[in-house]
Amino acid sequence: MGAAAAHVLVFPMPLQGHINVMLHLATALAAAAGVHVTFLHTDHNLRRLGNAAAATTAGSPRRLRFLSVPDGLPDDHPRSASDVPVMVDSLLGAGQAAYRALLGSLLVGSGGAGGSPPVTSVVADALLTFAIDVAEELGVPALAFRTASASSLLAYMSVPRLFELGELPFPPGGDLDEPVRGVPGMEGFLRRRDLPSTFRRHGNDHDVHPKLQMLVDLTTGSCKARAVILNTAASLEAPALAHIAPRVRDVFAVGPLHAMSPAPAAATSLWREDDGCMAWLDGQADRSVVYVSLGSLTVISPEQFTEFLSGLVAAGHPFLWVLRPDMVTARLQHADLQEAVAAAAGHSKARVVRWAPQRDVLRHRAVGCFLTHAGWNSTLEAAVEGVPTVCWPFFVDQQINSRFVGGVWGTGLDMKDACDAAVVARMVREAMESGEIRATAQALAEKVRRDVADGGSSATEFKRLVGFLQELATRIQHAN
Repeated sequence: MGAAAAHVLVFPMPLQGHINVMLHLATALAAAAGVHVTFLHTDHNLRRLGNAAAATTAGSPRRLRFLSVPDGLPDDHPRSASDVPVMVDSLLGAGQAAYRALLGSLLVGSGGAGGSPPVTSVVADALLTFAIDVAEELGVPALAFRTASASSLLAYMSVPRLFELGELPFPPGGDLDEPVRGVPGMEGFLRRRDLPSTFRRHGNDHDVHPKLQMLVDLTTGSCKARAVILNTAASLEAPALAHIAPRVRDVFAVGPLHAMSPAPAAATSLWREDDGCMAWLDGQADRSVVYVSLGSLTVISPEQFTEFLSGLVAAGHPFLWVLRPDMVTARLQHADLQEAVAAAAGHSKARVVRWAPQRDVLRHRAVGCFLTHAGWNSTLEAAVEGVPTVCWPFFVDQQINSRFVGGVWGTGLDMKDACDAAVVARMVREAMESGEIRATAQALAEKVRRDVADGGSSATEFKRLVGFLQELATRIQHAN
């Protein structure tokens, strides 16, 4: 009997950042010998991707295909950052039943010369623990993919210990610079303000914040999977990985995946990218432009928009600003935002787009620094390109990521808990002009590139992951 064909079902949380990185993983797996991959979107997102998804299917590795299940929400639902618990609950209902039925059908395989073998494993987003549970119930081994940083995972794993020590919840009005001692390996630099705002007590509320409890429960559930996959590298988070490893069945650090396995951008972006900004960058001097993007979920108030704009103008550098149509509250029209930027900065000094081809922007010679929300994908993309960053985190893992950028790696500045024009201007200037920050960022980039190159830690871990998945396939074949 020959080696069994591995067929992996990859199921991301239907959010932009999660789709991005898990499609990189799917593409890498499909390029590995003997691995078939089914990538599972929601019906809503597959419709949004439309022709791009169809074109990607045609141009993808032969063993990668796209299917979808309903998410249970109406088409006009905003699916915003504040709706993540609603999305999880909806998927748990309508999505779970459809997923169970689909997975059951895939256990048979599609046969034929161009068909796929039966599914032999599932890689589910760690936020979709039901997908792990259902797979195991059907006899399919399941792995959890944690799209956030290893350090944030370790922080959530440490929540019970933080309660035991009396460090949680943080009291209202307490000193946010107070050190946090209960997260192993981070005792020397982690502060209260570096953990998500859900760790803080609000008013007289003595209960655990519902979103914090949800994330702790999801973390506990996902860590029971056959293995945990992390989009990180030893050069970035070796201490956190060492503390996580004894607490899970296996762990694979296989990132940054975008540097190992480029996926077609059109297939991952739920927004149309403005390629015209690349021509605008071509007309700018080397390292002269501030790139500003707060990710796919961050929302800001009109007052915060004004502070950012005033600070960027005062910093004195040209800037490229990604302003999503749903990003500024109070329903301000995108055209009004563009006009406000043009009036304050001038058309030649500023470019506003709804969405940008971020990896292309970050590697462009004209970009001097990146003002970011410190989402993990963005943090990794900046790290690979050696671009200094100014971090303004919005929620969940972003607070701890920004602490690593500013206080551990030294590749940028941490601007959390401040949205003031003078602070924005000062930090942008420092990130643009500091030779020390730039040299540190470029040195870290070299280390990360070695991790993903042949023989590097991440490349070696990815090969081990492929072997693990193939071994699971062989076991299933023998069992049947």
